[in-house]
Amino acid sequence: MPGAKRIILITGAASGIGAATARRLAQPGVALVLHTRKNRDHAEAVAATARAAGAEAHVMLGDLSDPATPQHLIDETIARCGALDALVSNAGFADRTPFLDLTDAIYARSTAAIEWAFFRLACAATPHLQQRRNARIIAVSSFVAHVHRPDVTAFPASAAAKAALEALVKSLALALAPDTITVNAVVPGFIRKDPGTHAAMDPAKLAKQLQSVPLARQGLPDEVAAAIQFLASPDAAYITGQCLHVNGGLTI
Repeated sequence: MPGAKRIILITGAASGIGAATARRLAQPGVALVLHTRKNRDHAEAVAATARAAGAEAHVMLGDLSDPATPQHLIDETIARCGALDALVSNAGFADRTPFLDLTDAIYARSTAAIEWAFFRLACAATPHLQQRRNARIIAVSSFVAHVHRPDVTAFPASAAAKAALEALVKSLALALAPDTITVNAVVPGFIRKDPGTHAAMDPAKLAKQLQSVPLARQGLPDEVAAAIQFLASPDAAYITGQCLHVNGGLTI
């Protein structure tokens, strides 16, 4: 894309953390590729906000649990923008199916959308990131990979997929260090959902669980986006292979 200085792909960008990240990163000299599985209207609204801030913005749709989608998304990003400087892998979902009720199909749904999607995106993006300076890969994990206790709702399939995601982040950080590409994860705690979007917990149960958070409130998507913005910046050049928890002090 002519004139674009930094090209950033954000998956799951139609709402929540992904949308907040897009708003934070939008500025002149930036081209944003905003992915959503199917929520085009919301993604286009985020893109319009980004353009109003001076950024270039494209919207792309695709189900990242489909093995072909990650490569297609990277290929389309290169076709439209000519390069890639940063990948923010945020797309995913929470599944609170109890462990003993899990089936192969239910479990595989989480691993496909979270673990395998990140692996495939990172593999497809790496050759392009290696051609850029200050390239970044940032994955969005979750506190559910760390908190396993009776007073906090369990998300077994999601927890396993997010834990695998963090392991991949650490391994990839080592592999890409010679290219000075940093790879990190942000680990949100209880984060407020956008109005009208699906909530993984009912309000009464959530209010009770927030009692275990020292700051005694939910976090905001923009507070997680601020951490992503920092890790994507030149100021974070000496940080790699790390998991930055944005959780209000929740004990892990």
